[in-house]
Formats: sequence, structure tokens, C-alpha cells
Amino acid sequence: MRRVLVTGASGFIGRALVGYLAERGYAVRAASRKPLVARDDVQPVTAPDLAGSPNWKPLLDGVDVVVHAAAIAHAEAADEAELALVNHRAVAALAEAARGTVERLIFLSSIRAQSGSCAAGTLTEADEPRPSDAYGRAKLAAEQALAGSHVPFVTVRPVLVAGAQPSGNLAALLRLAGLKLPLPMGAFTARRSLVDREDLCAAIAHVLVDPAHLGETYIAAHPEPIDIAAMLAALREGLNRGPGLFAVPAPLTRSALSLPGMGEMRAKLLGDLVASPAKLMKTGWEPRWAPRIALARIGAAALG
Repeated sequence: MRRVLVTGASGFIGRALVGYLAERGYAVRAASRKPLVARDDVQPVTAPDLAGSPNWKPLLDGVDVVVHAAAIAHAEAADEAELALVNHRAVAALAEAARGTVERLIFLSSIRAQSGSCAAGTLTEADEPRPSDAYGRAKLAAEQALAGSHVPFVTVRPVLVAGAQPSGNLAALLRLAGLKLPLPMGAFTARRSLVDREDLCAAIAHVLVDPAHLGETYIAAHPEPIDIAAMLAALREGLNRGPGLFAVPAPLTRSALSLPGMGEMRAKLLGDLVASPAKLMKTGWEPRWAPRIALARIGAAALG
């Protein structure tokens, strides 16, 4: 039985990944700063403080593979110094501790290590990384530290991840979709790539064993992007409601989004962020959940 350490085990992705791997026969050591409920196939352990000087050695004893999902999420808006500590230097310390100890370290990075909140064309792993904020820069620095660590590694860059009880941008869209009034967003046609959380777990499991994945970086996304208006309509579908969207003239939209402090929101609502999963799919990974279905599932979960 392969023994896997999952860090960030209580997080949005980590808690789903722990169950996904355990159900597939892995012996999972689940590291978290928050208390976890023990089960027969999962060993909960306390994670070190990533903003300090984390001692990873005790967690690595007897482990075959590490999946590092612990991080400050982009939506949590930490300052650059804290992001550098947690999302970069703690990863470098983990790689140092894991060298000569584990068979591979799978690092859950982000598409934001590669791009800002919008990008022209379709992103691939061959594009030069151009992060635009502290979060993306820290993730890219962690990728570079890992690549130079001499630890067998795989880097996975997920796009926007869809799953029940979302946080950040998807949580904001879900709240918007839940409003009992029409929304003036029918003309928001900016396209976004998305990956269902279950499909991301499958991607991580997919790169966990085969030696062909070592040293590779993969984008995790569904091959079909979805526009902002369709995202809202899909969430409302899951909430058992009609789309309720109407379009306003483009000049009015641009004017409203030009107000002070709206720069990031403007980019997210008016700019594309499309990424290709072709490299990972060529190795045999196949996402199951199209974006519309994945979002409708979020809406349905919110109904309870």
C-alpha cells in the first residue's frame, strides 16, 4: 500500500483529495493545522506553521509520496512577505527535507504562477510564466525552488477549481446567482477555464505513480472554457432557477468597471483566461465534468 502525505488536508482541495486517495487504496497521512476526524485509512497529523521555520521531517517518516496542497489561497489577500514565507519558502523547506526520502513530491501550484487574471490566446505550459501579483510570484518561485531541489517532482497548475462550498471568486458568483432578481450580466462573454474539484483530484492521482510524469509541469483544466454569463446561468440552474440575465450596453459596463478600485474585477469580468490541458490529457487524464455541469453541482449543493 502506497503511503501518501497530503498537506493542507482541511482546505478546499485537500479535504476532497484525502477522501479521494483513501477510497482508492492509498494510506493517507493528512496534515492540517485544524483538527481532523480520524478514519481507518487516514492518519491525521498536525502540520507545522508554514509562516515560521517548518520542520517537515517528522511528517515525512515512512511516506512514499507527498502532495503539497497547503498554501495561502489567492482569495485570502495576504501581504507579499507572508505569501513569500508560506507559498514559496515553506515549499523550498519541504523539498529540502524530502530529498532522498520520498519517491516524488507533487506540488499544487496555480495557473496564476503562469499568468495574471486575464491573458490573450490560450495558455499552455510552453508559455513563459508572467505572474502579475504576489500570489502568482510566490507560486512560481516555489516551482523554481522545487525544480532546483533534486527531489523527484510533478507540478500541477489548476485553473479556477469548482466544488461545493467554494471560496473566493466562485463564492462571490454563487452569492450573486442566489439573488432573487435579474442580473445585468448577460453580455459578459469573457471566457474562463475551469476544472471540477473531483477532476483535479483525479489528475493528482494520475501523476502519482508513473515515472514518466517526473519533472513535468501540467495545467489542469477542462478543455471547454465557459463565459461569465454562462457561469451565472449554470449556478442558477443548480439553484433550480432560470438564468435571469439581461444585457446592458457595453459602454455602460465599461464605465461602471472603470471606477476606482475595480481594476482586478474589470480584468476578471471582461478579460479571458483560457488554458489548455492538452499536455496532461495526452498522458491519459480525462476530465469528467464539463464547466456547466460542475457549476450546476455547486448550486445544487448550496440548496442542501
